Amino acid sequence: MQSRTWLAAAALVAGAPLALTVAHAQDFPPKKPVTMVVGFAAGGSADIAARVIAKKLGENIGQTVVVDNKPGAGGNVAHAQVANGPADGSMLLFGSIGPLSIAPHFMKVGYDPLKSFAPITMGVTFPNVLVTPASTGIKTLAEYVARAKREPGKLDFASTGPGSASHLAGELLNDVARIDTVHVPYKGGAPALQDVLGGRVASFYAAPPTALPHIESGKLIPLATTGLTRPAYLPNVPTVAETYPGFNATNWYAFVASSKTPKPLLDRWNTELVKVLNTPEVRDNLLKHGQTAAPGTREELAKFMASEYEKWGRIITERKITAD
Repeated sequence: MQSRTWLAAAALVAGAPLALTVAHAQDFPPKKPVTMVVGFAAGGSADIAARVIAKKLGENIGQTVVVDNKPGAGGNVAHAQVANGPADGSMLLFGSIGPLSIAPHFMKVGYDPLKSFAPITMGVTFPNVLVTPASTGIKTLAEYVARAKREPGKLDFASTGPGSASHLAGELLNDVARIDTVHVPYKGGAPALQDVLGGRVASFYAAPPTALPHIESGKLIPLATTGLTRPAYLPNVPTVAETYPGFNATNWYAFVASSKTPKPLLDRWNTELVKVLNTPEVRDNLLKHGQTAAPGTREELAKFMASEYEKWGRIITERKITAD
């Protein structure tokens, strides 16, 4: 009888650390400020969307949510930081298509895009828009392609970094239009846009949040958008697919965390972020900046990330695209 009592007590003690771990994992919100890591410079599309979402999220959970910009290597620096960062729910990553679906196919990134992160929810989606400064005199996609064919290797295009969505959009147009435009990588949308506005780079596959004000002012000429359909905020701008059927380089940002984060915390973050993304004021604010809120389940994001990784890997291999 005594031995049974001793065994029961021993089992209770052995299970105590696990019980404490589970209880701690369910603590929400985290007791310290939440960090929302963004892989691009302040003022770019990712930064704009993250700050809109972070503000409302902080209000809802009653905790400070700090947007931490970590530009570098097309967003890969930030992704590596979160992959190897705390797993207590205090650090979220506003992950993007480049580091999660494209760059790992031809760069050393310091993480596994499908194993190092736990999906939480899709954040926003949007097409990029190919723009050129008014000083180039180019007004349509046909004129852009014609100039590139007439002067191979002279037209260049900016991107938010090697392996980013804006990089791949340019490489895809090079392939389908049989032209040779030169890739010029930057550490984010804001610095890339400044050089395009200054006429130092001829074009940019820009995110709508950063490009729209300059399109409205006439400083930038929109030539085409990179999704399959025309966005509501640029109804008169054709898609690349209208000239080159099947062309699709839709951009997206999704919320993920370290894969070591306990499931109860991931589920709670999904609930809170979906609530924020479904808030009318947040959706309207994002749409004003050319982005569409796209909340969903953790399972839906996991499947989507896997399909995007496979899709871009196949295209990169078939078209022999590199980070240069």
